[in-house]
Amino acid sequence: MQTHAPQLAPPPSGTTSIGIYGSAGRMGRAIVDAIEAAGASLAGGVDAGDDPTPLARSADVLVDFSTASAIEAHLAAARAAGTAIVIGTTGLSPQHQSMIDAAAADIAILQTGNTSLGVTLLGILVREAAARLGSDWDVEIVEMHHRHKVDAPSGTALLLGDAAAKGRGSSLAELRVDSRAGLHGARSEGTIGFASLRGGSVIGDHSVIFAGEGERIELNHRGDDRSIFARGAVRAAIWLAGQPAGRYRMGDVLGL
Repeated sequence: MQTHAPQLAPPPSGTTSIGIYGSAGRMGRAIVDAIEAAGASLAGGVDAGDDPTPLARSADVLVDFSTASAIEAHLAAARAAGTAIVIGTTGLSPQHQSMIDAAAADIAILQTGNTSLGVTLLGILVREAAARLGSDWDVEIVEMHHRHKVDAPSGTALLLGDAAAKGRGSSLAELRVDSRAGLHGARSEGTIGFASLRGGSVIGDHSVIFAGEGERIELNHRGDDRSIFARGAVRAAIWLAGQPAGRYRMGDVLGL
């Protein structure tokens, strides 16, 4: 049986109607509040096992914070309805990314590992630092999340790693080192290391460390409240609703 998030009061003419995939989760509930605060309207919400098609047809834009296993069905529904979609779901595989690329030929899609505006700006800073510092500056990314998070490294950590790799004119796939457990020998120059911590109720802490000889730069972001991601997702959705088909990122929302 299809379920829907609570409906808001009828919106004034011209407001953006936003539908939520993953409406019963913590992010889904936070997005409902952010939609109201932004003056947009709630088209409804669906969760695991529900048919995503009716919501895709009724909304101006969709926001997906569900699970990686649902991405294929949600993309198909959005594509069939011609509805833009913001994807904040993490733990996506290369196959999922290929699905998103294909769907972006027909609809506007913004996919990101983090919808926080602060993290978006942090990514720009990381890319700029990596571009200006030599490969003799080691890059390490440390992230911590609550005990229930299932993917590691986090989507945000990978986003930041990708920014560092692009700053160095390379790809994260070439430079990524997830764990040094069991490895022997010195650190390989130019690689980007990841460390993942899990515990308690931490919303999301991320540090990017550039370590040189005799000096160190640390760029940090602390997420104290889940509402920062909801506000960013709604801002992205409102912006994306007016865009042509294509693949977008959070930096586009801020004009970066």
